[in-house]
Parts: sequence; structure tokens; C-alpha cells
Amino acid sequence: MRRRIILAVLLLLAAIYLFNASWLTFTPTGRPFLLAHRGVHQTYPAYTQTADDCTATMIRPPTHDFIENTLPSMKAAFEAGADIVEFDIHPTTDGHFAVFHDWTLDCRTDGKGVTREHKLADLKRLDIGYGYTADGGKTFPLRGKGVGLMPTLDEVLTAFPDRRFLIHIKSNDPAEGDKLAARLKQLPPDRLKLLMVYGGDHPITAMRQQLPQIPTMSNQQEIRCLKHYLAIGWAGYVPSSCAGTLLLIPQNYAWLLWGWPDRFLVRMRGASAVVILAGPYQKGDSSTGIDTPEEFKATPQRSGLGIWTNRIESIAASR
Repeated sequence: MRRRIILAVLLLLAAIYLFNASWLTFTPTGRPFLLAHRGVHQTYPAYTQTADDCTATMIRPPTHDFIENTLPSMKAAFEAGADIVEFDIHPTTDGHFAVFHDWTLDCRTDGKGVTREHKLADLKRLDIGYGYTADGGKTFPLRGKGVGLMPTLDEVLTAFPDRRFLIHIKSNDPAEGDKLAARLKQLPPDRLKLLMVYGGDHPITAMRQQLPQIPTMSNQQEIRCLKHYLAIGWAGYVPSSCAGTLLLIPQNYAWLLWGWPDRFLVRMRGASAVVILAGPYQKGDSSTGIDTPEEFKATPQRSGLGIWTNRIESIAASR
């Protein structure tokens, strides 16, 4: 009896392995798509900052004049080879969405206060390159070069009518999800197909209720999907919690996913989920990007897999 139990367990384990063996399934052909985080922008060393740090004062010596979340940086990213560009939005007090990363203006600009507590006209007057320095404040190489460059959501969508974007809601306010959904509902269906949204749990829940056809992600949504998949994905079943989601997978945890990479990608594609591979998760911080040609070449080269990068100008050239 004991031998039969052991044999049954071994057969079950073998069946689970074979059913999730990536090498036994169809391998998607083609190249991965590239997601340019913030467009072409000034970068800083990973894992050196806290949530309260001003990263504009931590940049590497600039090799270009592009400033994140601006129309020129997005144009440069697409020209370099980006398939998708990510940008951040904040509502203004007069009903617009400003495209800007920080919760406050003090770090990067010559303005003060919380970004969303300003009118659009006030934000448009700012120099968004004002605070950047690579030498501890001795020089400010982008000062004066960012005056009037903070765009609106409408300006981005108008400037790039046929491009794909990932929109980042920076708050956890459900009303912001409602406002964004109301704006996006004005777009034709073909344009909506090119958009994805991520952010706080509350606004993303509001977005999903109103525009379920747009892939979305929040921390709660992604954790729910992946926990369910880790529990039952070995059987080939994709939980309903994964349907229509955007999944940002840290590179150092991807191996835990049943069927990674090929079976996992095929299964998620069947659930209309979008899979993007980011850099490794470390020290309780957000995942970094895949930012060097060497890191990119080590990723699965698969159609249907996205690559999150902060250095699109370098990664796209090596694709």
C-alpha cells in the first residue's frame, strides 16, 4: 500500500510537471514588445532612493536633454523603438489631467505644493527641468529647458493618435478613476484598444467597472490574480481574477509561475491579460526596469511578452 501511495504521488508530480513544462508547448515567435517607462528620460541608480527622496537631484550626468513625461521624450521613445510609453497623470483643479510624475512640484520644478491642487495654466508656466542636478546642486543642466513642457492627457492622445500607452493614476482616489473613465469613453473603440491603465486599488476598480475592455493593474488586483494562479494554475486553469489584467512580473520571481514562460504566456493571452517583465524586485522597493542590453538578452525573447525598461534608447537598439 505504501509503495502504491508513493507511486501515485510520483505520477501526479510527473503529470503536473509535464502539463506545465514550457518546452512541451507552442513557443510564440517574434520579438517581445518594449514599454518605455516615462519615455526617454534622465535616469538615476536603482535602489538608492526612498519614497521621500527627490530623484531629480540623483540623476546620472545627462547624455541628452529629454525630460520624462513630455511630448518630446515620448516622441524620442517611439522613434527609438518603443511599442508602448508609460506616463503619469494628476487631475487639475479646473478639470484637466496634467502629465507629471511627482505628487508635489517642489523637487523637479520651480513651483511649490501638491500637483493636483493647481490649475492647468499654473502648471503650464512651470519649468519642469528646474531641479535636475547630477553634481549635488553645483550645476542644473536642464534648468530653463522645461518651461511650458508639462503636457495634458488630451495633448498626449492628440499628438500620438495611433500609439499605445500605459497611463498611471498616481492616487488611490476612486473619483479619479471615474474622471479618467469619463474622458476615455469619448475615444473611439479602436483608440481604446491601444490603452492600458494602472494605479491605486480604488480608481482601478472604478475604471474596470466602466471600461472593462481596457487592461488594468493595481497592487491588489495583481496579487489576487497571481495568488489564485499559483494555487490552481498547475492544472492549466486561469482564474477569472486574471482576466483583462496587466501583470507586471519581477524578473527574479517569474520562475514561480506555472508554465513560465511559454505556457504561462499562452494561458494569459487566452484570458486577455497583458504580461510585462520588469527588473528584479529587491529591498521592498518597486521593480526596476530591464535597462542594459545584457539584461535584455537574458529575458525570454517571446512575442506577446512585454519588457519594462527605463533605457529604451539602449534596449531597442539591441533588440
